[in-house]
Amino acid sequence: MDDRAKRIVETAVALAERDGYQAVRLRDVAATAQVALGTVYKRFASKEEILIAALEQESEKLLAKIGKKPVPGDDQIDRVRFVFNALTKGLLRRPNLAKALVRSLASGDPNITERVASFHALITALVMSALRGEAADDIAEWGGDADQKERTIASILQNVWFASFVGWAGGLHDASQVLADTDKATQLLLAV
Repeated sequence: MDDRAKRIVETAVALAERDGYQAVRLRDVAATAQVALGTVYKRFASKEEILIAALEQESEKLLAKIGKKPVPGDDQIDRVRFVFNALTKGLLRRPNLAKALVRSLASGDPNITERVASFHALITALVMSALRGEAADDIAEWGGDADQKERTIASILQNVWFASFVGWAGGLHDASQVLADTDKATQLLLAV
């Protein structure tokens, strides 16, 4: 990302943090970032694209933070709980931004489908590494029949977490319910 694109993303993040999704209007982003509106459109087709770029930056920070060493915990449930606690707490540090990111992820914008899939794949990979007790960075390749059960469990848990996060963003429940839903699903899927 070039300097202008970074400034655009940082501006959109600041606007979303302050006033939520509706505040990320491309005209306002351009004015606040001190770039021409055409410059914004040259780099991003929509505010969803800008916010997904912000999510990618946050995901890279998370991976750098928890992906370098094995996830702590005595067993699979503890390790998976750690991953979802880290994800949830990381997003909730800035609730207005988190709601804007969730709204962008769930927008259905075809221009960001690949990037949304990449985010979901990252979460699935983090959960798989927690299931295995390995660092996410240590896994050079995912695949094969041996991974199928882990991949399925990780994907289901990631979907439960995301759906519950959407419910939080929509005001259906508080943040503790996101973790409770994910924890219940984890215990059911990993019960021996």
